[in-house]
Amino acid sequence: MASAAEQLARNLNFSSFAKAKDLHARILFTVFALVCYRLGTFIPIPGIDIVAFARAFSQAQQGILGMANMFSGGAVERLAIFALNVMPYISASIIIQLLSSFPGRFEQLKKEGEAGRAQLNQYTRYLTVVLAIAQSLTIANGLAGSPGIVLDPGPLFIASTVITLTGGTLLLMWIGEQITSRGIGNGVSLIIFAGIVAEVPKAIFRTLTLAREGSVSGFAILVLVLVLALAIVLIVFVERSQRRIVVQYPKRQIGNKMSMGEQSFLPLKINTSGVIPPIFASSLLLLPATAAGFLASGQLPDNAPDWRVILQEGVRATAALLGHGKPLFISLFGALIVFFCFFYTSIVFNTEETADNLRKHGGFLPGIRPGAKTAEYLDLVMSRLTLIGAVYLVIVCLVPEILISSFGMQFYLGGTSLLIVVSVTIDTVAQIQSHMLAHQYEGMIKKSKLKGRGR
Repeated sequence: MASAAEQLARNLNFSSFAKAKDLHARILFTVFALVCYRLGTFIPIPGIDIVAFARAFSQAQQGILGMANMFSGGAVERLAIFALNVMPYISASIIIQLLSSFPGRFEQLKKEGEAGRAQLNQYTRYLTVVLAIAQSLTIANGLAGSPGIVLDPGPLFIASTVITLTGGTLLLMWIGEQITSRGIGNGVSLIIFAGIVAEVPKAIFRTLTLAREGSVSGFAILVLVLVLALAIVLIVFVERSQRRIVVQYPKRQIGNKMSMGEQSFLPLKINTSGVIPPIFASSLLLLPATAAGFLASGQLPDNAPDWRVILQEGVRATAALLGHGKPLFISLFGALIVFFCFFYTSIVFNTEETADNLRKHGGFLPGIRPGAKTAEYLDLVMSRLTLIGAVYLVIVCLVPEILISSFGMQFYLGGTSLLIVVSVTIDTVAQIQSHMLAHQYEGMIKKSKLKGRGR
């Protein structure tokens, strides 16, 4: 028999959505915040020759700059105040999460409940400032050393660039937190989602232009569209799939009352790590490729020693092997995705801690002893699920990559960005449904109070 929550979920329709005024306000606030973010991606930092920078960016966009530009919605290409986007905040969140998994101060804060989480969030903000300053300082020094890009290079330009880029990241972090608390939730994820989706129409127009000019065949575009559609179906299916482990709670005597034994489920996602493995793998692979591209672009003098010539040739060969669609890049990309899947899952889901919590609350898995045996069983189940999730991520991220490189297309929406877009869409729809369910519950409670008052 369906539960009350499931029956309410089936009754969700447009009429119930039209009555949820609070949800309307949350959606309007979210849209307004995302519009402000998009406006900021078109405001360049001061002291830059935009034309010269665009020319230099077009030569290095295949590396990590291209990935950063994809996540920021073109802000890197325009060198806008939001060029760093929320990547320092995401990096800080992951670092704090990793530190909280090891014994120490952060682990104690993680166990202190809401107060501990608030303190960890404050540490995340502090670390975001440090990372944003470091990254903006690196960008400022790199721009100051590039001839023709900066109008007046000097300490004033470096200071203004650091302040502008760091302030832009902190403003986006605040906007994301406001969307989470006053909007429909998932503020940081929605900012990345908006940045990726905003550039999709431009990529579609560019691809259709290449097809009209004859540079790309119509068959290649059709195959790519079919693969992306199948990838969306696969992402939705896997992200919504769960492995439910039965948890049994025995009978309890509370005072003079005997409570019946309860049975619940421990839901385990197939892809526990989410989109973190592809992002980490892409960053690690594109960072040396970008550095190799910068080193290989310089011209050596005629009297340069032999070792410098050999070094530059080796760097150029490395940059060529680590290019998009190359066998070495694809092999390393898949291997790193699998590695980060197991590594990150082992951190975010501690089987020993889960088994200990079940034992403390009197729960047990039918047929398995509480304690160490339960932890071993959960570890076995999670290892199998993580293997399936890793294979799924490899397929989703590599198949579009291989097709795009095989047909010689420079399409914007690859496997990683498609995974982010679909995952954030699923989470956003779930958030909207939860707000509508809460609105229906409030309406039922008000009606019951009115009926009781009438009696």
